Amino acid sequence: MTVRKSTALRPRGAGPGSPRTPVETVGLVGAGRVGAVLAAALARAGHRLVVARGRSAATRDRAARLLPGVPELPAAQVAAAADLLLVAVPDDAIEPVVGALAGALRPGQVVAHVSGAHGLGVLASAVAAGARPLAVHPAMTFTGHRSDLTRLAAGVSFGVTAPEDLRSFAEALVAELGGTVEWVTEGDRALYHAALAHGANHLVTVLNEALDRLRDAGVVHPERVLAPLVSAALENTLTWGDGALTGPVARGDAGTVARHLEALGRTAPESVPPYLALARRTADRAIAAGRLRPRDAEPLLDVLADNREQACR
Repeated sequence: MTVRKSTALRPRGAGPGSPRTPVETVGLVGAGRVGAVLAAALARAGHRLVVARGRSAATRDRAARLLPGVPELPAAQVAAAADLLLVAVPDDAIEPVVGALAGALRPGQVVAHVSGAHGLGVLASAVAAGARPLAVHPAMTFTGHRSDLTRLAAGVSFGVTAPEDLRSFAEALVAELGGTVEWVTEGDRALYHAALAHGANHLVTVLNEALDRLRDAGVVHPERVLAPLVSAALENTLTWGDGALTGPVARGDAGTVARHLEALGRTAPESVPPYLALARRTADRAIAAGRLRPRDAEPLLDVLADNREQACR
């Protein structure tokens, strides 16, 4: 990888007497799907990189593909060498990993994790060592391939939690990654991440359930059937919110929903509880949005309640 002359991220509008955090070297601990892609993007922006040696074959292969020629060092050496240390390990590992590296940190370094679930609290040991904490989470699904760099450059939002004096630095970092900042408070970090998981991860589950049931119904190419429907639903929802609601629940078609539940009970009983939960929540939203009148919803709600009681027996 050809690395241009290293640059420095500095707070916007900083004068001669303002605090600055120069970034000559970016260190990466955790060359997983997210970490390797973000590091590759920063290398493209002109920063020198060092990366902690990967333990698994998949991690080493990913580093070779996305970060060719980047020095691989023990994690403590990476922490000592970095002006900006990116910690891209699983959520539950962040605190112990940072704690293990705290002895190698120095005052003035920025230690950033890329988890959506955590704020600055998991970086307490880094702060105790004099480092400056940052939580910067790209709201994007990563595959760990070069195509991620293209998607990242197209512009994504980053959920950022930062001390006040590090906000300009965070904005500059996110800008170098091609993104925009959404500020998330420490106390709202779990809610922010729950929303993303609900909207993205659960969407994958719901779509796979739909694909499976279409296969059960004899559809040969369920992805072709579902793609235009789902694409339109996504686009309409992002544009119109609850105004995009359609289908039997939003219309209050109790008989149709009852037949759905009967068919699911015969073919895929494991799909009945999630269908019931989502149908009830859809009905609540349709009523609140004025799409479904409460009196018209009563037969539908009775069907959902009756089936929920049966499912609990």
